[in-house]
Order: sequence, then structure tokens, then C-alpha cells
Amino acid sequence: MQATVLDLRRNTRSILNALARNERVVLTNRGRKQAVIVPCSDHARISAAAHPAFGIWKDREDGADVSGVVRQLRKGRSF
Repeated sequence: MQATVLDLRRNTRSILNALARNERVVLTNRGRKQAVIVPCSDHARISAAAHPAFGIWKDREDGADVSGVVRQLRKGRSF
């Protein structure tokens, strides 16, 4: 499906219906392609543990006392 930015504002429901039918929506602005909206698929989701940033601080020892770290972050600074 192809839609303009104005269609996105005025006919959002029809664009969402197209996405529900697993159609890709190409957004155009003044005749030029600006973006492609693709339907979200549940099987493409990864778990949080599989994310590359998961566990990047696991080796740090200064974060063992979580409440202490949060208290230190919330403490005001004086200049």
C-alpha cells in the first residue's frame, strides 16, 4: 500500500488495517518516498537476555548494593 503523510493523519485506520493484513505501507511526502512501515511480527521478537547489552555490568562490583547506588545517584551535589 502507498499512502501520503496526509493520509497518515486523516486515514490512520485504513493504514492500520493494511498493516493488520500484513501489508507494507510506503509513506510519501510530495511524491517522494519517505518511510516504509512494516507490520510487526511476534516471531521476530528476541528475549531480553539475548540482547547484546544484557549483562554488560555483571562484572562490576560497585553495583552489588543497588539501594546504595540509587541513594548515591539521588543525593544532591553541592558546589
